Amino acid sequence: MTKLKLLLRNAFIGGVIVLLPLAILGLFFNWLFRAVTDLIQPITNIVIRMVSAPEVVGDMVVILVIAIACILVGSLTATSIGRYLHSRFDGHLRRIAPGYQMVKEIVTQLLGDKKNSPFRSGAVAEVKIFGPSTPTSVTAIVTSTHEDGRYTVFVPTGPNPTTGFVFHVPGEAVTLRPDIKVEAAIRTIISCGAGSAALLAIAGPANAKTDPAVATADKGSAPKHPEQHKDIQL
Repeated sequence: MTKLKLLLRNAFIGGVIVLLPLAILGLFFNWLFRAVTDLIQPITNIVIRMVSAPEVVGDMVVILVIAIACILVGSLTATSIGRYLHSRFDGHLRRIAPGYQMVKEIVTQLLGDKKNSPFRSGAVAEVKIFGPSTPTSVTAIVTSTHEDGRYTVFVPTGPNPTTGFVFHVPGEAVTLRPDIKVEAAIRTIISCGAGSAALLAIAGPANAKTDPAVATADKGSAPKHPEQHKDIQL
């Protein structure tokens, strides 16, 4: 009887592990679809009245029109005239909508060109936030490189990587890990560190890129404590 209970328990847990992520994903897409359709409902109502189509068809038509509009606007802003008009429009919005610039910068960081966005470029690093002589390190994303050799890094918190801390650290405290993709690093943060052993062993210290200042750093010097901004919301 005990073996049967154990077998049923393991089978149930195995089924939950397989089906629960699918259910959560389905609920998420259902919520996303409802959120989008609620936003475009006024336009959908106009389309339904014009073509006498079912509501689902109206939603799909409106979504398709919005996608085409995004492509056209993106193509226009790739031209010199489009860039000029966009800069004028941006300047006007910044004056009348104070929060516009912040929202634009967040969207650009998350969805923009990889070469301009540290969150998509894979600029992962191991950072000794308590100083080069302290072995404790954290997984971080390099967001800026300073002329004096310092780095600005974002250290996400788990299990929600959209919040975290911003540190300004000396170059000798940073070990760049170009062998680690930012998506892989974020997965270990979401799982509260699970999988870090395999992640950090992908290439090992031999292939990691340490800042050149490490070679000349005085190992006996006192730890340099970085500046910190707490609890940054992305």
